Amino acid sequence: MMLSWEEFEKVEMRVGTVIEVNDFPEARKPAYQLTIDFGAEIGSLKSSAQITKRYTKEELVNRQIVAVVNFPRKQIGKFMSECLLLGAVGDDNDIVLLSPDFKVENGLRIA
Repeated sequence: MMLSWEEFEKVEMRVGTVIEVNDFPEARKPAYQLTIDFGAEIGSLKSSAQITKRYTKEELVNRQIVAVVNFPRKQIGKFMSECLLLGAVGDDNDIVLLSPDFKVENGLRIA
């Protein structure tokens, strides 16, 4: 199915900086709980991500990522996910996060 340009423009992909990472032992598959700063307009949002194969918690803190910030919140166990990190999904759910090549202002929209 093809999206119209108007439908695509509704998806808000923004750059944010990971400011906190915690283990998520209650998740069915190995995952982290992240807090991401999207700047003054959006603020900080939480997300869970199954990215433990490739990334350590220490590698994620202060890393800029790309996420969709206008999806409905999703309850994952006792955790409320507020945004969706974007990444390329390889074999065995090996996810490589999308991120800008250079440091940019948090909250910038991806076009």
